[in-house]
Amino acid sequence: MLDKPAAQSAVRASGPLAGFRIVEFAGIGPGPFACMMLADMGAEVVTLDRVGARKNLKSVAGRGRKVVELDLKDKASVASVLDLLANADALIEGFRPGVMERLGLGPDVVMARNPRLVFGRMTGWGQEGPLAQAAGHDINYISVTGALAAIGTKEKPVPPLNLVGDFGGGALYLVVGVLAALLEASKSGKGQVVDAAMCDGAASLMSMFFDMTAIGRWTEGRDQNFLDGGAHFYGVYECSCGNFISIGSIEPQFYALLREHAGLTDADFDAQMDRNAWPALKEKLTKVFKSKSREDWCKIMEGTDICFAPILTMAEAPKHPHNAARKIFVERHGVTQPAPAPRFSRTPSAIRDAEKADIAELTKEWKAGR
Repeated sequence: MLDKPAAQSAVRASGPLAGFRIVEFAGIGPGPFACMMLADMGAEVVTLDRVGARKNLKSVAGRGRKVVELDLKDKASVASVLDLLANADALIEGFRPGVMERLGLGPDVVMARNPRLVFGRMTGWGQEGPLAQAAGHDINYISVTGALAAIGTKEKPVPPLNLVGDFGGGALYLVVGVLAALLEASKSGKGQVVDAAMCDGAASLMSMFFDMTAIGRWTEGRDQNFLDGGAHFYGVYECSCGNFISIGSIEPQFYALLREHAGLTDADFDAQMDRNAWPALKEKLTKVFKSKSREDWCKIMEGTDICFAPILTMAEAPKHPHNAARKIFVERHGVTQPAPAPRFSRTPSAIRDAEKADIAELTKEWKAGR
């Protein structure tokens, strides 16, 4: 268990990480998202940002922070940061390799002051390697791992927003790594560096597809496998209203329900797993789904074991009955945003507002709480 001293038992935050202190060096993309999750789960996250940079304290990814503005090129400010980090549990930064060292805040310096500190580093290419110092974005990191080549139409790859590199392969792996290191530190009393690279994470996310390739169940080339849109029973279809629905009827029993509810009596549909038959069956199914509106298909299929769902826009998603019942989206300060995830039965996560803070006061508070 990640136990904290009794002196820290009375904390304002709720969530399983209440009492843990994390210092975030402001960045973009996966770092802020990772810290949003940690803050939602109760950690006290202090974001160090440039003077005048944080004008909006109500951004979704920036929620739950205490924000300190300072100049890291100023030696006095760096000294103040070191004092704060002396009583922190973790640090998260997303600069290019070497930047923290040049600021005088590298792992050797910081962990000499605080041996228990977990030093989380978020980059695209990693801390070393031929591309470590090159600029890049999500699209580049997933390009070199085989992920982007597998996503899209026959004609060309299609970027899956920046979900695979920045957030899936980046932020979530950073969170897992930091939490694992905190768990280990609670036993050993020693911190360590967590090198979270988006290319590493994106490659890890492809594990199942490398596995299926090895046993001959996956072929290179988009739109010809059962999970990439090649199969007629796993894909998206347009309805008569111009909206779309999705089906994922992979298992035989689910496929049987699809045939029943969609009226697919044509014997050609018996050949579910015949790759050669997929293009023709997809064409037939396209015509079937185009015969009714999305609303009509929802009435026929939603809630069954067909593995069906309407494809909703971000504006529509919060209004869907399931999302509304589970309160998957919430409104805060007039902004609709995703609620904290995952959910905890005893120590629920919660959204907190960001607020400006003073580093000297925080340092004093953290030192007293040790």
